[in-house]
Formats: sequence, structure tokens, C-alpha cells
Amino acid sequence: MKVLYIDASNSGISGDILLSALLGLVPNYEQIIGELKELTSVISGVSKLEIELKKVKRSDIQLNQLKIKIKESKNHRTPKKLRVALNDFMENKSFTEQAKTYANSVLSSLIQAESEVHGELEEKIHLHELSSVDTLIDIAGVSRILEILGAFQEDFEILCSKLPLGGGTIKTAHGILPVPAPATLKILEKSNLKVLQGPIESELVTPTGAALLTNLKPKVAPYTMNLNKVSYSTGQKEFTEFLNVIRVFYGNTEEQVSTHQLRKYLEQVSVLETSVDDVSGEILGDFITNLEKSNVLDIQVIPSTTKKNRPGYVIKVMCHPEQKFDICEKIITGLGTLGVRINTIDRVCVERKIENKKIKIEGKEYKLNYKISYMDSDTGVKIINIKAEYEDLKKISKQSGLPIRKVQIIAQSKIKAIIESIR
Repeated sequence: MKVLYIDASNSGISGDILLSALLGLVPNYEQIIGELKELTSVISGVSKLEIELKKVKRSDIQLNQLKIKIKESKNHRTPKKLRVALNDFMENKSFTEQAKTYANSVLSSLIQAESEVHGELEEKIHLHELSSVDTLIDIAGVSRILEILGAFQEDFEILCSKLPLGGGTIKTAHGILPVPAPATLKILEKSNLKVLQGPIESELVTPTGAALLTNLKPKVAPYTMNLNKVSYSTGQKEFTEFLNVIRVFYGNTEEQVSTHQLRKYLEQVSVLETSVDDVSGEILGDFITNLEKSNVLDIQVIPSTTKKNRPGYVIKVMCHPEQKFDICEKIITGLGTLGVRINTIDRVCVERKIENKKIKIEGKEYKLNYKISYMDSDTGVKIINIKAEYEDLKKISKQSGLPIRKVQIIAQSKIKAIIESIR
């Protein structure tokens, strides 16, 4: 598996600092820069565009720095015109479909963030700074390099550090605003990135940088790899008390990636476990009822014998990892146990959805929910199971006066129609 680790802990993230770092990982960076200069052919209003990757020193470390000189008129550029220009360029340069999808997602994140911040429809917003050809350079350039590195393939993992946001204020077309800018925050709040304030009073994360990183969906985790190459770069700002240097690590692991169709359904869950031998059935029943309201994934109560030969129970609760400490607290306070064992493990969990159908019994219609589990396969959608919801069957049984088993048989007659609707 190939691995890319983005260490932005001493830099934050912007479009140009990420692009210049990634350019250091590919041997043909001059060809990529040459391509990016041709953006002038798909977007009007640019009278000058110069792009150069320079070598500079910060703290006596040689770094990449992107120098871009632009003369342009951008007042007329709408989100639609930017989309058209980006896609025309990628089509002309034969970008892969995966790279096109990523680039469009980045641009959409920027446009949607501006739209939400200003409370206006996308087609009516004024992008100001984001309407510059500079934005398209960053998006197209990063997309092309990631395509070359193989980042859009299944056997590729992207990791990143925590992200410092900076502080203070910034001057924008809308006046003086606090850092991070509102559009940056809108993008980050929809991500899984870990952010922290500071450590200096300056903007360290730009909207374009946030959009580029967020749409890679990186894991915020330490890296483990056989290191092939490291690239350093810096942005346009220089600080005395902050390095402003980003590092990107590129390598691979010896892990063999499974291409099995179930791989896409892999996720992590936490299993919490405790043993009790001094809790009554009434207390245990009340505990389970209350815990079910916490949206846990599963609860099991297993009869056991404790070390003192007392009859007891093993309580096992499955939940999402981010819930584990909240659920632990409820187990400890609800059962009086002194400790809870925690295991975070992988599980495969296939798709499921609810279909609502009507069944007719003795001339009267009843609504009935079916839980359908299924998965994607090489030959299409594969149905795992279709099951009428028990609570609905019980309700219909009570209303119709028929035994629940008879209602279940009638409910089975709808399954064929449900299968056809899914296929």
C-alpha cells in the first residue's frame, strides 16, 4: 500500500503550500507547471500568468516555494464559469475520472461554503478572492500530482497531522474578519480533521487549503511506512516565531490490500465489557432500557459464573469509538461496576435500509416496515436478508386479531416485489 502523510503541524494549509510540497514528490514537476500555465486558454481576463517553483531557505532548511505572478480581471467570474473553466482544462489535459471528481469536489466545497456563509444561492454569490485563476491553479495542480502518485487508487492511504488554525484577524473583501475566515470554518466543520487554535496571530489555514485537505478524507493518525521521499515547502508568509514549513512523506507499506467486495464495509467499533454478580434482574432490565436510548449499536447480557462461584452476567455493549467514554460512564453509574474493559476492533457492516409497504388483511390495509440488508457485488446489488419489523407485525396482529405468525406469512408475500425494486 502507498502512503502519503501530510505534516501541517508547523504550517497550517493553503493551496500554494500544499501544491509546492507535492511538486517535490514528482520528477516531472516542470511539465506540470507548464500545463498549469495553460489555464489562461480556458478562462478569460488573465493578461499575465507566471508560475515558478523556487528553492528558498528557512532555518537553514532548503524548501520549495511557489511563486505566482498574475494580472487579471476577475470581477465577472461566477461559480458556473469557474466550474466550466476547471472542467474544460481537465478534459483538455486528459485527467482521470477520479482526479476530475476530486477537483470538482474541492471547488464545490469552496462555493458551497461561501453560499452558506452569506446565505445566498450559489449562482448569486460573489467569490472575490476565490474567483482568481490562482484557485484553479491550486486545485488542478494538486489533483494532477495526486493522480500521478496514485492517490485515487484503493491501495493508497492518506494521513495527516493536527491542523493549527492561527489567530488574529484578516482583511477581506467583506472587511476585517477573525481568523479562521468564515468560509474556512464552514469547510472544516464538515471534515474529520483535528484542529487547534494558534500558535500565532495570523491566518494559517485558507479556504482553498482546507477544501483540498478535507476532500482527501485523510486519517488524523501517525504514519507507518517505508519512506521513499520527503518534500518540504513554505508559503508566502515568514514569521520569526513560527516555522511555516509543511512536510509531505511519501512511501509504502508491505501490507497486502484485499480487493474483496466486503472491504468497503469495514469500520471500527468499540466493545465495552464488564462483569456483575450483585445486580438484580430489575436493575439490569432498567439499565438496558435506558442504554438503548443512547443509540448504542448492540447490547448483550450473557449469564456467567464469577470467581467466587456466584451466578452473574457479562454485559457487552458495542458502540462507535467516539462514544466509548460516555457509555463507560453510564455502565459504571448504572450498574455500580468498578471497571469496564474496552476493545476497539474492526467489523464488516453491510448496507441496510427500511422499505415501507402496505399489506392487505381481510380487506383492510396496514403499513409495514421491512428491514433490508444488502451489499454491492461484481454482478450488482446482492440481497442478504429482508425481514418485516417485529414491532410492526405485533401491532398489526393486535389490530387484526390474527396470530403474529399468520401476519408474518402474509408479510412474506411482499418480499419479491421489494427485491425487484432494489435491483
